[in-house]
Amino acid sequence: MTAAGYVKAVPAAAFRTQARGGRGVQGARLKEEDLVTHVVHTTSHAHLLLFSDRGKVYRLRGHEIPSKERTARGTALVNLLPLETGETIRAIVQTRDFRSDQYLVFVTSQGQVKKTPFSEYDKSRREGFIAISLRPRDSLVRVVTTGGSDDLFVVTRQGMTIRFSEEDVRPMGRDAAGVRGIRLRTDDEVVSCDVARDDTDILLVTDAGYGKRTKLDRFGRQGRGGQGVKGIRLTAHRGRVVAAFMVSLDDEILLVSSGGIVIRMPVREIASQGRDATGVRVMNLDDGQTVAAVAPVLAE
Repeated sequence: MTAAGYVKAVPAAAFRTQARGGRGVQGARLKEEDLVTHVVHTTSHAHLLLFSDRGKVYRLRGHEIPSKERTARGTALVNLLPLETGETIRAIVQTRDFRSDQYLVFVTSQGQVKKTPFSEYDKSRREGFIAISLRPRDSLVRVVTTGGSDDLFVVTRQGMTIRFSEEDVRPMGRDAAGVRGIRLRTDDEVVSCDVARDDTDILLVTDAGYGKRTKLDRFGRQGRGGQGVKGIRLTAHRGRVVAAFMVSLDDEILLVSSGGIVIRMPVREIASQGRDATGVRVMNLDDGQTVAAVAPVLAE
């Protein structure tokens, strides 16, 4: 999916695996000033829950996303969903069912978190409905699926990372605003949230094309609402964090540049480093380009 609201389905096999630091292949023919913002690895039979920056959720089936060639621009999302003027999709969750023993955890740019039973979103209303109430000047960043007792990682653009138990967040209704998950520093904002999984590392990637893996035990559990700790050492040359999520050594990732170039690479080629390391080059970028989106291609 692109920032201008174009969407398409492409077989993952269309992107062959390349070595770390490669230049990638053209993943989409974009309109001027457009860029790719979301990449989801899913199936045609899955339900896709699309959450907007305004806290609304819409639902499609995977097969309703038009299938296109690798270099095609895609279909305008407004032809598939009744989006309001200026409304954009910020998170996509794919599922085949809506289990009552699972939750959806929301995180906003201002550091609010909210947990709601997954079953409350099993609605197929075409016009969409409210998924989370947002405060003024706040916006939805990410939505993840949890099991009720998982550990959550919240990461900011400046690389601050906090780990806390989701049990610190009581279940709330769909229209609740949530509670503070991380206390932000000046000019910082949340860019990602993910669930700690066994035998995984946390992967952080910057918009300048650098990334690293870090063992989860390097991040001690903290209380919800703290400032967190530095998850990556950033410099002007190495950019700001654009993506962060859990990966295993058998996974691969897709990196998409702001110009639509896509590279697929094995996670194991990305060095494992400590919390204060700056990372290694994971994608070479043309002048003026940045890493716009990163998505896992899970081994299982």
